[in-house]
Amino acid sequence: MRDQEPGIKDQTIVQDRSPKPEARSPSLAVEIAGIRFANPVLAAPGPLGFGREVQSVVDLRAFGGFVTKSVTVEPRAGNPYPQVVQTPSGWLNSLGLPNHGLGGFIAKDLPFLRTLGIPIIVSVAGESVDEFVTLVEWVAREADVAAVEVNVACPNVHAGLVFGVDANLTYELISLLRARCPVPLFVKLTPNVTDIAVVARAAQEAGADALALINTIAGLAIDVERRQPKLGGVTGGLSGPAIRPVAVRMVWEAARACTIPVIGMGGITGADDALEFFIAGARAVGVGSAVIDTPNVASQLCEGLTSYLVRHGFSSITDVVGTLEISS
Repeated sequence: MRDQEPGIKDQTIVQDRSPKPEARSPSLAVEIAGIRFANPVLAAPGPLGFGREVQSVVDLRAFGGFVTKSVTVEPRAGNPYPQVVQTPSGWLNSLGLPNHGLGGFIAKDLPFLRTLGIPIIVSVAGESVDEFVTLVEWVAREADVAAVEVNVACPNVHAGLVFGVDANLTYELISLLRARCPVPLFVKLTPNVTDIAVVARAAQEAGADALALINTIAGLAIDVERRQPKLGGVTGGLSGPAIRPVAVRMVWEAARACTIPVIGMGGITGADDALEFFIAGARAVGVGSAVIDTPNVASQLCEGLTSYLVRHGFSSITDVVGTLEISS
């Protein structure tokens, strides 16, 4: 055994075996009008109905929140069939707001929605101011209703659409409802207008807590052999990827015009689609027709958003909101 050199002590290398702190995953949580959503992917009104209809194929709890189909005062059977037809890069629907009516919603639909354990936003649609007042007053008093969304944007119900295309009517309606609604009040805006910013500002000035946009774009599909409309309701609302660029543009315009949160939707099928909305200024996104082809779309979106945040060094999805850079 070789003698140790003078002046050099025997050294023992001790490895630090204490547990290392794990890197914290970026946060997908967002807050809108005081409501905390665990992730920013909301179930938008549409194919998910009132939840119970799709619970066997869609993990509803994967969404950050659930926005119901619009509730009307009286039950509605909906428009004549066919109610949905496929179009290039989208769907054209003319459902006509089928629902159990206000009484049926409270007795049948809301008890199930409460079991999901996520914030529930109830969409309401009236054909008159009085109907909107009745709906808001009854729905807002129910326990576990996080917010009420006023649908002034439905292209299948003429009276409802009239409110949303007129800034003055929107202001008058929302002002009236704001005074009667003890929970946050969201307003669903229609894209079928010449200037979305004008209507968005009117809703904010009237007391809206958040804006949701866009609803479907009015369209018409024709069977050329029969020379008849493909939809039983003649015209309908176009959804799907075909409308996404329009939706992103309108979200960007509304977010620049207003200070209240914007929830963006329209043709989202993947994380990059959702990120367009966040970068344009949306605080959360809604997903509707994508569940037709991808029932687990909410989980996929959350995974994709998390991957993006890690890749770009963001600690929260809120760091991405409104970061669109435009060269001068």
